[in-house]
Amino acid sequence: MHLNTKQLDQIGFNINWLGIILGNSSRIKEFNTLDYFWIYIILEDLELKVECKLHYIKKESIVFVGPQKKFSFNIVSGKEVMAVVFSQNFYEHSVKDSMFLNSELFFNYDSNLFVAPLSAVDEIKTNINERIQFFKSKNRNLYSAVAHNLIERLILDAFAYLPVKESKNNVSYDSRYYVNRFLLLLHRDYKENKKVIDYADQLHISARKLSELTEIILGKTAKQVIIEKLISEYKKFKNYTNNNNSQICYELGFNNEGNFSNFIKKHTGKNPSEF
Repeated sequence: MHLNTKQLDQIGFNINWLGIILGNSSRIKEFNTLDYFWIYIILEDLELKVECKLHYIKKESIVFVGPQKKFSFNIVSGKEVMAVVFSQNFYEHSVKDSMFLNSELFFNYDSNLFVAPLSAVDEIKTNINERIQFFKSKNRNLYSAVAHNLIERLILDAFAYLPVKESKNNVSYDSRYYVNRFLLLLHRDYKENKKVIDYADQLHISARKLSELTEIILGKTAKQVIIEKLISEYKKFKNYTNNNNSQICYELGFNNEGNFSNFIKKHTGKNPSEF
């Protein structure tokens, strides 16, 4: 993957055509979103896979993907797909910005991405091709401001398509932040860390407090979230790889195959050999 990593390191923002990011190879391209937030401006039909699930995206759509997600693309021209990549520090300047980043656009608990129709296509293309490029060569602060405005415009357009429950859910930004941060850490560290306290310590809150927050927002305890993540990853290995159970046990960070089999049996009702 080719990104302007120098610009990402300097200001936390990069925008480029997907074809340039993926390069010219005909092979499937795979990467991780890492700690960045991604918005894809889709102007041509696109097929992509997020966390092993295939999605078909129609042209004139916006796709939102949060950090720590595994992505792969079948080769496309990429000439009509723009990737907007930015860090939390680049975008989050206010409580409103925090609300946007911690919304279901980037943390969609029912899916690994959120898709909304793209409105005012010509205006968006003008902002990208003319305004952003103009200010990029003129003034770094103005360039950052224009980039921030573009991100906010895309987010506001998509907010109209969020489920009604999002606007009625009276959950504090802090609570949502802790739960979303927990999910990011879990996506990254589930192989090494399988206890609630492992994540609570990183968030500087108690394990009990973390579970209270996940129950409020997700309707399940933090322990249940960890278990579901491990079971989900196990099923992905079974469905999308040729790995045997010993290999999967190792990949998921279990030291003992017997303990691993007992874990699967306890939480699915099936032995690993029955999948």
